[in-house]
Amino acid sequence: MESNVRVRFAPSPTGPLHIGGVRTALYNYLFAKKHNGTFILRIEDTDQTRYVANAEQYIIDALDWCNIPFDEGPGKNEKFGPYRQSERKEIYKQYANELINSGWAYYAFDTSEALDAERKGHEAEGKTFIYNWHNRAKGRLVNSLVLTDEEVKEKLNAGENYVIRFKSPQDETLLMQDEIRGNIKIETNTLDDKILFKSDGMPTYHLANIVDDHLMEISHVIRGEEWLPSMALHILLYKAFGWDAPKFAHLPLILKPVGKGKLSKRDGDKLGFPVFPLEYTNEVSSDVSRGYKEDGYFSDAFINMLAFLGWNPGTEQEIFSLEELVQSFDLKRVSKSGAKFSPEKASWFNQQYMQTKDDAALTELYLPILAEKGITKDKEYVLKVVASIKERAVFVNDFWDLSSFFFETPTEYDAKASKKNWKEGTSELMKELITVISSVEDFSSENTEKEIKEWITAKEIGFGKVMQPLRLSLVGALKGPHLFDIIAMIGKKETIKRLENAIEKL
Repeated sequence: MESNVRVRFAPSPTGPLHIGGVRTALYNYLFAKKHNGTFILRIEDTDQTRYVANAEQYIIDALDWCNIPFDEGPGKNEKFGPYRQSERKEIYKQYANELINSGWAYYAFDTSEALDAERKGHEAEGKTFIYNWHNRAKGRLVNSLVLTDEEVKEKLNAGENYVIRFKSPQDETLLMQDEIRGNIKIETNTLDDKILFKSDGMPTYHLANIVDDHLMEISHVIRGEEWLPSMALHILLYKAFGWDAPKFAHLPLILKPVGKGKLSKRDGDKLGFPVFPLEYTNEVSSDVSRGYKEDGYFSDAFINMLAFLGWNPGTEQEIFSLEELVQSFDLKRVSKSGAKFSPEKASWFNQQYMQTKDDAALTELYLPILAEKGITKDKEYVLKVVASIKERAVFVNDFWDLSSFFFETPTEYDAKASKKNWKEGTSELMKELITVISSVEDFSSENTEKEIKEWITAKEIGFGKVMQPLRLSLVGALKGPHLFDIIAMIGKKETIKRLENAIEKL
């Protein structure tokens, strides 16, 4: 058991939450709950240019729908608050100054034009420009490593634009440990001097996230592999501050269904599946992006599917409740390589969950769909319909196609099935069947089946000659649950009416 586990999910509110982000939140949640720890939501909104007003609420709503709510975060148990980085600006300034004073960081006054010129000059010589030990103190770049204290003070007092850069160490080998990827070795000479703070008073992600993780006592940083290249800088920042670093775990990417490249919204649009948990409307363009919830996925099926994108329990079991996922989850069983997203597998999970859902709960979801079509039937009747069709459904939205004939008399008949099964003599046979059905008193499924089958046997004809046209008459196609269950549900009067319609039309 890990002691005092505290993990955080730290998204940027720049738009809807991609399922890759939801999976990061899920793995953090599972890890926290497994170790009786705390799951924290922190909003990393230092990049105000990309800030989207309704994105934070979307993130919170998505976590709630997934049933993985945060324990600590904006407006909830704020003992390490505030939990929005934009509200913590003063804190970062103080720590940036601390790094300047300790020699781990320096002021840089280079204009973007001057840096562009440096880049182009290097490219002309077939080199790549990196702002680091190699050139930071050579005099071509304008920073506090080459300027006198007096000159630095003058520039700051004059309100010149500056950034604070981290001073990456020279000629060191950094040995790092990742909970998923094992040992990682980096030569510090390959690192650039990343910007930590800007003169507009805002930190960059690198400084803000280290300071926040330390002050919020984060024990494990579980995040996407896109942050792997930043791990060296983050560990060096902990060293610079004299703090103990948390443990790091970098999760694999979720890949496109074809397997190459990161899954994007474009892939979903092209192949017809959502990449966001909830539907999202872009406030600027009014574009609507599909969501798993609105597409009819059960949240527990969605979470089960997501858990398997990058993790496996090491057994054959695939269906897990949230509690079982908590018990089974282990970072050691998270894969290093990317996980291919499969829309078919997502549907399969939903279908598996459909079978386990309570018929009464599914009925409550079906009633509004029926009401929209102007159909009012008592709940008991709808419950029986749901029980008879749910094993063939993937989504609740499939119910109508699978059961419309329980509520409406068919007006059309499947052409192919009609041609094959309504032959010469069929109408006469169905007229005779009407007489048989009229005389049946106990109209239960079992009894009707018994009496009609006895009649077919007595006539010495094949069952198909009666059963197929009968199903076609009642359903309009050769589909649906047990035929005599349908007959019992719609009743004698409606059964006869439908047979008469079919005789007339076919």
